[in-house]
Amino acid sequence: MSIHRREILAGVGGSATIGLAGCISSDDGDDDDGPEISGETITLTTTTSTYDTGLLDELNAPFEDRYGVTVDTVSQGTGAALETGRGGDSDVVMVHARSLEDEFMEEGYGVNRRDLMFNDFVVIGTADDPAGIGGGDDVEAAFATIAEEEAAFVSRGDESGTHTKELEIWEAAGVDEFGEWYQEAGQGMGEVITQVDQTGDYTLADRGTFLSMQSEIDLEIHVEGPIEGGPELLANPYGIVAVNPGVHDNVEYDLAMAYIGYLTSPEGQEIIENYTVEDEQLFFPEAISEDPNFQQYVPEDWDPSETDD
Repeated sequence: MSIHRREILAGVGGSATIGLAGCISSDDGDDDDGPEISGETITLTTTTSTYDTGLLDELNAPFEDRYGVTVDTVSQGTGAALETGRGGDSDVVMVHARSLEDEFMEEGYGVNRRDLMFNDFVVIGTADDPAGIGGGDDVEAAFATIAEEEAAFVSRGDESGTHTKELEIWEAAGVDEFGEWYQEAGQGMGEVITQVDQTGDYTLADRGTFLSMQSEIDLEIHVEGPIEGGPELLANPYGIVAVNPGVHDNVEYDLAMAYIGYLTSPEGQEIIENYTVEDEQLFFPEAISEDPNFQQYVPEDWDPSETDD
């Protein structure tokens, strides 16, 4: 399905109560017979984009109030966030590189994955646009031109979701040699955007982080993503997955599932839908649909017929 601006939650409004089998928190402390969620703190490892944009502050506060718990958010690139989950040092992971999420699940570390939201990637750079890529709708051609002109390109270089997408585009563009013009920052999205604003020419950024920083920088979008009619290659879907308690019995699985349920509920999706910076919507909710995508729960290439008996 093509990504475009749309009213995803039309007709869905107001606060919703989370209902999770075996994971229901009772507001009445005198009800000793009902199941209650255990744990006081949930550790979320997530991308720098969801943290830097301020979205998590809006999402986490209602969850913390409802359950009387703390969400300990650790901002990392997607690769590092998943690695923290592999070590059992986080309870739930929110990331944006489906191929890396699939590996995480195939290795047995992640369970109960859900599609959460999306935005897109954009190629941004200085207004003078030294490689002349502005206004084009072919991101592979834009990357090939940047390499040919040896315009300064700042890469995340951190195995994040953005870095994973960037490498995919270079491969599609047929670029496999990089010179001094290519700089690996090894930092988060906000830091990379700031570096480009000061010393570089171009980078690949998620739209949400770019928009949240737009008033502080002097950069422009040169190649749009699919939200504004650009190529589908620049789509940027986010997923959320619980760390498998069968592998790490120390994880707060009850809280992880409650958190996933909250973010994918009408209430959580409405917060995502309505979150803006300077009247710009940064993320688009994707968890609620009349036609659910059941492939979201398993690796994309999973074939049940190949499962061992």
